[in-house]
Amino acid sequence: MAEDLTVTRGLVIPASELRERFSRSSGPGGQHVNTTDSRVELSFDLANSPSVSERLRTRMLDRLATRLVNGVLTISASEQRAQLQNRAAARERLASLLRDAAAAPPPVRRATKPSRGAKERRLAAKKRRGDTKRNRRASPDD
Repeated sequence: MAEDLTVTRGLVIPASELRERFSRSSGPGGQHVNTTDSRVELSFDLANSPSVSERLRTRMLDRLATRLVNGVLTISASEQRAQLQNRAAARERLASLLRDAAAAPPPVRRATKPSRGAKERRLAAKKRRGDTKRNRRASPDD
């Protein structure tokens, strides 16, 4: 499964930059868990990767700052009993995380004021609502 990881059309991480470690997974599974190394830890050195452009790297490092240890992003997967399925899950999770971090920032919101017509409609609606409530009240001479 040593193939490149496609994050976006413009960003492909070569397989040589990804590191996989395998260990025994915890949880249910009986004797199978005690004999197989099905847990996968997938690591990617984002800070020193030559395949990520400098502009994109600074954005990704800023957005993933809480998940990085010395510039290295590590994903672990141990949900499945099979190592192959955990490897695929870890690769997909890493690609999704990098895709979200590489996304362009949203456009800056410009504050606007309500139009005069919108203000008048709002006040008219409040007036109608107040009249409705006032008409429900019992008058004191009843």
